[in-house]
Amino acid sequence: MTAATPAQDNVAAPRRVPVRRGYRFEVVKLVSQWRIRLLVLVCWVAPALFVAAVSRQSSLPVDTLFGRWMHATGWAGPLVMLGFAGSWALPLVTSMVAGDVFAAEDRLGTWRHLLVAVRSPRRIFVAKALASLTVILVLVAGLVVSSTAGGLLTVGNHPLVGLDGHVLTASDASGKVLLAWVCVLAPTLALSAIGLLGSVALGRSPMGLLLPALVALAMQLAQMLPLPVAVRLALPGYAFISWNGLFTGPQQLEPLLIGIVVSLVWALAATGLAYLLFVRRDFTNLTADGAGRRALTVGALPLLGLGVATVALITAATPASGSGITQDKVQRSVATAFAHLYVVQTAELNRPAVTEAQLRTTSACDKGSVRVDAEGPGNDWRCVVSWHLPGIAATGQAIYQLDVTADGRFVADGDGPKEVNGYFLLHTPTGDGPNPLWQFDANVQLLKASSK
Repeated sequence: MTAATPAQDNVAAPRRVPVRRGYRFEVVKLVSQWRIRLLVLVCWVAPALFVAAVSRQSSLPVDTLFGRWMHATGWAGPLVMLGFAGSWALPLVTSMVAGDVFAAEDRLGTWRHLLVAVRSPRRIFVAKALASLTVILVLVAGLVVSSTAGGLLTVGNHPLVGLDGHVLTASDASGKVLLAWVCVLAPTLALSAIGLLGSVALGRSPMGLLLPALVALAMQLAQMLPLPVAVRLALPGYAFISWNGLFTGPQQLEPLLIGIVVSLVWALAATGLAYLLFVRRDFTNLTADGAGRRALTVGALPLLGLGVATVALITAATPASGSGITQDKVQRSVATAFAHLYVVQTAELNRPAVTEAQLRTTSACDKGSVRVDAEGPGNDWRCVVSWHLPGIAATGQAIYQLDVTADGRFVADGDGPKEVNGYFLLHTPTGDGPNPLWQFDANVQLLKASSK
């Protein structure tokens, strides 16, 4: 047995690099890449230019939620951008950042040097995950600030017409626009976590980079299908579209809250799986990049099981069944939106004021032919809206053709009479303005139990 020499006693054990230093290093590595710098420039400049250009055009994106109000208020611009971001921009951002943060080390062969410098796979994972999250949040902030600035500078800080026709003050609209962007951070985190998992599990394969975008595309396609409500809500990207419940009266918060919770659960699960795969990886084998049957099994099967469990839980906890779109729900939603917008139109035309209670608005809707049950999505809905004016015995009626999508949103297109909904523009005392009853958007409450 040999005794330790004084020189050996004085040798300090190598210390691991703190997460804080590793985090700063990873942030610098990310922002030094040309594609990340290009993304930052695009996210902070392009939305303002897009909103300003569209708001000045004579034709508006009426097929986009709140697109027809971009002439009227600057708060419509960031909501139009939010709809685009949820479908395309945010999946691309998460793919470019989180989907490549681990795979880049495999392509460059720098894992050995990084491990020697940091001396802790766990701290490397935490630093990379936090760095990618920081960059993604900066990019999302750019989309919000830029689109809002473009709308307000071009159109102005004016009231916004909500999804069901009720008018939001400028201050109320600003708070709800910001809240809507905050809510979509949850599905963005879920896609980011899936990107981390793909980057770890697939190594240098380009599929890791594409995984968040492919998952987002698959979820969009699923939302277009006539799936049951429970399956639709169980998808981690549902909060990308359920934020529109903030702009109804009363607010439809239940689908939004479910979508946020589901997205956060998916984010935690995918991040935990990515961490488990990363810390168990054999970094001594320079030819192994983490990809393999075990990595795919450990990464994919638990998420599939989570999806099945979420569907079962939501099915048991929610009152709606099937598509959630029924005849009485559509009729109530159309009547409510029409009453709100009729009051708005009355004020624009400077007619005697009328309240929604005085109108006593009702609607009768059918779908297709009498042989087809009036339920489910489709573009063959037809509604006849009836209302009453004070002091007038005759009942007013208007016809609308509805295109109801699988997520409950519908566009009502006026089909007469021309004095009510026949023209896009109204001749008001202050000039021509958009006719709120010509075409309007509204939402069916999918989770509300039918009154049949």
